[in-house]
Amino acid sequence: MFEKKAALFLYAISPVHMGAGTAVGVVDNPIQRERHTNHPCFAGSGIKGAVRHGFEALSKDANIEKPLQAVIDRLFGPESGSDSLHAGAVSFGDAQLVLFPVRSLKGGYVYATCPQTLARAQRLLSTLGIACNWQLPTEPKEGACVVGNANLLSNDRLHLEAFEYQNTDATAADLKSLQTIGQWLSSNALHGTDANDFFRHKIATDVVLLSNTNFGYFVENATLVEAHVRIDSDTGTAKDGGLFYTENLPPESLLIAPLLTSKTRTGKAGDIDAVAAMTQISAVINGKLLQLGGDATTGRGLVMANVVGA
Repeated sequence: MFEKKAALFLYAISPVHMGAGTAVGVVDNPIQRERHTNHPCFAGSGIKGAVRHGFEALSKDANIEKPLQAVIDRLFGPESGSDSLHAGAVSFGDAQLVLFPVRSLKGGYVYATCPQTLARAQRLLSTLGIACNWQLPTEPKEGACVVGNANLLSNDRLHLEAFEYQNTDATAADLKSLQTIGQWLSSNALHGTDANDFFRHKIATDVVLLSNTNFGYFVENATLVEAHVRIDSDTGTAKDGGLFYTENLPPESLLIAPLLTSKTRTGKAGDIDAVAAMTQISAVINGKLLQLGGDATTGRGLVMANVVGA
């Protein structure tokens, strides 16, 4: 039983390809998506594997005891085939989408969201024992939006990609709710470094509420799809069948995942309780740059981690 709970925010600063392994349509390498919403997500197993793989580099600035391999085995469990198998003390849940960047005529891009996404994030935070003073705003009609920053509008309309959305006459309560959500995420989702000041301010002002349907369209059709070509070294031309398309979650996307710990289970001296395990894993990943998913050698998969409630 996991005894200590926290929320892990993951903010993409490069395209991220967490592969689904199954080609659908014209995209050869799609990203992971939830079955019921089709929203992009990160599988908890992939997050855990990436943290374990990079633990040595990530822990350089943290006060972690040596030898590191003993700490890794204690927190994550030993490698398969070990003569002392036991479960790890750390669990990473699947990361669900909170904010999705969409190109805008004004302001460069906005952080799009919808009531369904916000309600799921609020439920997860509540389950983890983290207070958030959100009042969910009313869902706007399809083709409409709620905007807190008037500078994003042109003639009272918001232009996202090739689409135009009417700024609804939102109630004062709905507008205040959206602004409160933006400010809460600004204060909690990004680590408190000077390099994040611009993005914290933009989240506080440029969160835009769409209908669940309109938001679903963008998260399905406004991801980054890149063409890759395999070159024949002898001819210098593309190999037959060497053209393929890879989907990526775009930079500036924000996701949230549960981070849970229990007491360690090695059965040996040095076992620690759930609070100490959470302290250790938080010290290693909080505010750190993680690499998730594929195409690491081409700069993909870079996300900033921020732990809340540890």
